[in-house]
Amino acid sequence: MIGLVLMFYLDGSISQVFSSWLYATPNSMVPYLTLMWLSMTAFFTSSLRSTHVILWAAVIGFVFDLYYTGLLGVYVFVFPLVVYIGQSIYELLPPNFFSGFLVFFIDITLAISLNFLANIFVGQVDPSATIFLVNALAPTLALNLFFFAICYFPIESLYAEHRR
Repeated sequence: MIGLVLMFYLDGSISQVFSSWLYATPNSMVPYLTLMWLSMTAFFTSSLRSTHVILWAAVIGFVFDLYYTGLLGVYVFVFPLVVYIGQSIYELLPPNFFSGFLVFFIDITLAISLNFLANIFVGQVDPSATIFLVNALAPTLALNLFFFAICYFPIESLYAEHRR
C-alpha cells in the first residue's frame, strides 16, 4: 500500500518536474509507475491475493482519474484489466526478469492503447495510428521499461523479504 501511494505521487512528480522534456512536441512520454507497482505486486504475490491487487488497481485507477485528469475516466477500468491480463500471462511464463519485462511491455502497450482509443472516442486526439505509435507509444514504452529495469530487483527483494 505504501509503495502504491509512493508510486502514485512519483508519477505526478516526475511528470511535473520533467514536463518540458517528457512532453516535448510532438512526442510524449508518460510515466506509469503506478501501473508498474501494480503489475509487480501481481507478479510477486500469490494467486490468492490477486483479487486484492485487482481491487487496489480499481481503487487507485479511480483516484488516478480524479487526481490527474479531474474527472472519472478510463483508468478505473484500464488498471484492473491490465493487471489481470498481465498476471494471467506471467503465470504461464517462468518467473524471472525477462518474463516480467515482456509482461510489463504488454501491460504498458495495452494501457496506453486503451487510453488512446478512449480519447479517440471522445474526440480528444487525432486517430492516426502512425502518430500514436511513433510519438506516444514508443517513447512511453522506452521510459517505462527503463524504470522497470531499474526497479525490478529492488521490488522483487522487497516482496521476497516481506514473504519471510
